[in-house]
Amino acid sequence: MPIAQLTLEVRIERAQSLKDRRQVVRSLKDQLRQSFNVSVAEMDEAVTWQSATIGVAAISRSRDYLHGLMEELDRAARRMTNELGVELADSFWEYLES
Repeated sequence: MPIAQLTLEVRIERAQSLKDRRQVVRSLKDQLRQSFNVSVAEMDEAVTWQSATIGVAAISRSRDYLHGLMEELDRAARRMTNELGVELADSFWEYLES
């Protein structure tokens, strides 16, 4: 059964503290989770305040469905990061077969 994974690299230039970073990351994770009913997790350690890596995963019997979902997630993440005042520096997705 195919699994799709989307990785989002976020730049949080305005973050002045770890608290600022957490607020942006939590908001983005919650919005993606609520909008798409997918699994979302922070993938890196909070070493720097100005960046974060967020992973999104979905599973389905249909590879075509996952393809469309990942494209939609990518567009939504770009919109959400823009609304949060941060930059989506990079995003990429891949299939994992189980």
